[in-house]
Formats: sequence, C-alpha cells, structure tokens
Amino acid sequence: PQRDLPIGILFSLALCTVLYIAVVAVLTGITKYTHLSVPSPVSYAIISLGHLNWAGAIISVGAICGLTTVLLTLMYGQSRILYAMSRDGLLPRGFAALHPVWRTPFVSTLTIGIVFAVIAAFTPIGIVTELTNIGTLAAFILTAIAVVILRRTYPAMRRGFRVPFSPAVPVLSALASFFLITQLRPFTWISFVIWLIIGLVLYAAYGRSHSAVALQERAAGAGSTRGS
Repeated sequence: PQRDLPIGILFSLALCTVLYIAVVAVLTGITKYTHLSVPSPVSYAIISLGHLNWAGAIISVGAICGLTTVLLTLMYGQSRILYAMSRDGLLPRGFAALHPVWRTPFVSTLTIGIVFAVIAAFTPIGIVTELTNIGTLAAFILTAIAVVILRRTYPAMRRGFRVPFSPAVPVLSALASFFLITQLRPFTWISFVIWLIIGLVLYAAYGRSHSAVALQERAAGAGSTRGS
C-alpha cells in the first residue's frame, strides 16, 4: 500500500483529468460553449444534434448510475468514520455495533442512510453541494496542517507514507483548499460554522471525557506524576 496506493491515486487523477478535457473539447465542438451552462451539459449537447435523443437518454441514465456509486461511496466512508469515532469513545458505543452475520457497522450505516435521505428530501441540491465542498476542503486543510505538525513533533515515528517536498506540498495544499473555500457563498460559510459549533459542543460535552486516547494520556500523565 505504501507504494501502490499513491501511484493509484495519482494515475486516477491524471486519467480523469485527461478524460474530462477530452469530453469538454468534444462538447465545444458540438455546440457553443455559452450554451453548456446547464445541469446536464453532455446530454444537452447530444440532444441538440437533433437525431441522437436516444444517446442523450443513455448518458442521463449513466449519470444517475454514477451519482449512485458516489453516494454509496460517501455512505461507506462516513459510516466507517462514525464506527472509528465510536470505538475511540468520541461517540456513543452503539455506533460501533457490528452486524452478527456480516460483521459490518450496521448501526452507523443505517444512521448515515437516514440522515442522507432526510437531507436529500428537504434540502436543495445546490446547498448540499456547497456544504459538501466546504466540509471536504476543510478536512483537506486540517490534514495538510497535521502532516506538517506531526512530522515536526514526532520526527522519529515510523510512517507508511512519505510526503515529498514537505512542508511545501502540505502548505500549498492547505492554501489551495482555503482559496477554493473563499469562492463559496456566505450562506455556506455560516452553515459550516454552525455545524462546526455543534460538533465542538458535542465533543466538549461527551467526546472529551469518553475518548480512549484522552483517557490513556491522562493515565500516563498521572503515572508519571506519581513516579516523580
């Protein structure tokens, strides 16, 4: 994983970039670029030809299937995050419950599924998209900053992955993500701050006193105090 995972990520990004550029080049050859500011530009461009309506329908179905895959991937990742936080004590232990047969965190998965369904039913897609963007970019910023801090505070720690040209790459990553956040609407910023405050309150009220890592650090600190 230390070698293959970064290579796979970089090659996937490169391949997706080439494919996106190729699709855009074809679309601008089919219709004027000013006409492509629509929710489904690929389907619109194909249908605008006048004799390929069936192809536009197939592309629309493919887009829906792709969105379904992305949704399942997000649910899978978020349910595992809840599972890991519950095992650490940051959330109630119920979220770490495993299915007796499939050995999957079914409580976390059901919870995320219900939350996603409610949000999708009552929230405009534009707001959901921007909130997802600002949350993801904030996570990227924290990850980049953590890389710099941890490699200075724990330089001797054995790590599975290397960061070439550190700290330049993490710093540039954090700055780029912050620049993208500044392009979002003020409403998105306000909503993000509200959710951040809710998370901090939950951490202060429950997670801080139940975290397994925090309890171990307190026990180690108490032991060192008694030893001295």
